[in-house]
Amino acid sequence: MWYWLFKYVLLGPLLWLIGRPKFEGGENIPAHGPAILASNHRAVLDSFYLPLLVRRRITFLAKSEYFTGTGLKGAFQRWFFSSVGQVPIDRTGADAAQDALNAGVRVLGQGKLLGIYPEGTRSPDGRLYKGKTGLARLALETGVPVIPVAMIGTDRMNPIGSKMWRPAKITVRIGEPIDFSRFEGMGGNRFVERTVTDEVMYSLMQLSGQEYVDIYAASLKNKGSENESGTAGDTGASTNGSAATPSQDGPLAERVPDTRAG
Repeated sequence: MWYWLFKYVLLGPLLWLIGRPKFEGGENIPAHGPAILASNHRAVLDSFYLPLLVRRRITFLAKSEYFTGTGLKGAFQRWFFSSVGQVPIDRTGADAAQDALNAGVRVLGQGKLLGIYPEGTRSPDGRLYKGKTGLARLALETGVPVIPVAMIGTDRMNPIGSKMWRPAKITVRIGEPIDFSRFEGMGGNRFVERTVTDEVMYSLMQLSGQEYVDIYAASLKNKGSENESGTAGDTGASTNGSAATPSQDGPLAERVPDTRAG
C-alpha cells in the first residue's frame, strides 16, 4: 500500500513537478513476469524516478545500513524502505555475494521486476564505470531478460553531497530486453559472466551517452578516500584501529548484485 501512496500521492507529484520527467521505451518492459532492470547510477534519485515512471512495481536490493540506523533518522529510514518493499542485504559479510544472489532469485521467482545498478555504486563524476558480474549471475541462473535503463539528469537535480534537490529535466530511457539464453547452463564461468556484464554495460553506454571507464567506480572512490586520509596501499586495516571492510574491487565484491544506492 505505502509503495503506491508514495508514488501517486505523497512523493510522486513533487517529483513530477521539479523533474518534468520524460519516459522513453516503456513498451520494452513486459506487462507481466520477471525481468531485471539494469540501470546506470548517477544519483540517489535514480531509485525514485525509475519506479515513478514504470507502471509495475520495482524491487531493489537495498544495503542493510538503511535498516540498521539508530535515532529518529534511522527509524524513519527503516520504516520508509520497509514500507516500499525493498529487500535488505549485507554487503560486508563473507557470504555477501551468495546472500545477495539468493535475495535476487527470490524476487525474480515471484515474477517481479528487480532493479539493479551494475556499477555497484553511484558514479563519482558522471561517467559510466565497469559493471560487476553479480548481474550476470542472476541473469544466467534465472534465465530472465535483462532490460537496460539509462537515467539522465538525476545527477543535476541531486549532485553527490547535495542536501537539496534542484529543478532539472529528467529522462528515463528504457532499452530493448537482452536475451542471454545462448549462455544457458554456463553460469559460474567467469569469462561468460564478464561477457554478459560487458554487453549490458555497452547497451547502457549507448542509451545514456556517457563516457565509459573500464575500472570499478568503488575503486576510484576508495583511492580518493585513501589519498584524503593519508593512507597508502591496501593494508587490510583502517587508520583508526577498527577492522577494515572487505575490498570493493576483489573477486567476491565483483560478484555481489548491486544495491539501490552507493
